[in-house]
Amino acid sequence: MTSLWIATLGASLVCYLLKLAGYLVPSSFLSKPRLVRINELIPVVLLCSLVSIQTLTSEAEILIDHRMGGLVVAFCALKFKAPFPIMMLAAAFTSALIYRLGI
Repeated sequence: MTSLWIATLGASLVCYLLKLAGYLVPSSFLSKPRLVRINELIPVVLLCSLVSIQTLTSEAEILIDHRMGGLVVAFCALKFKAPFPIMMLAAAFTSALIYRLGI
């Protein structure tokens, strides 16, 4: 067994044990208003960081390209309360147009 597999199995075991430990935390501890608010914000923060990393980086470089144009259009569409499919189509079209024009 290679060291890569050992590391993978070890990381899997640690993740499983962390998930198992979550069941042991009393609900009275998790019902505090501050923790509830933090737990509500964690998915938003993770999604924002994923979008920014996927949009602004390529390999090890930070760059601004056609993906940023699509993201700006998506933001504007959501700001004006456009339906989700319209927002997706507008962002994809804008990104493709900028890519095609070479801007």
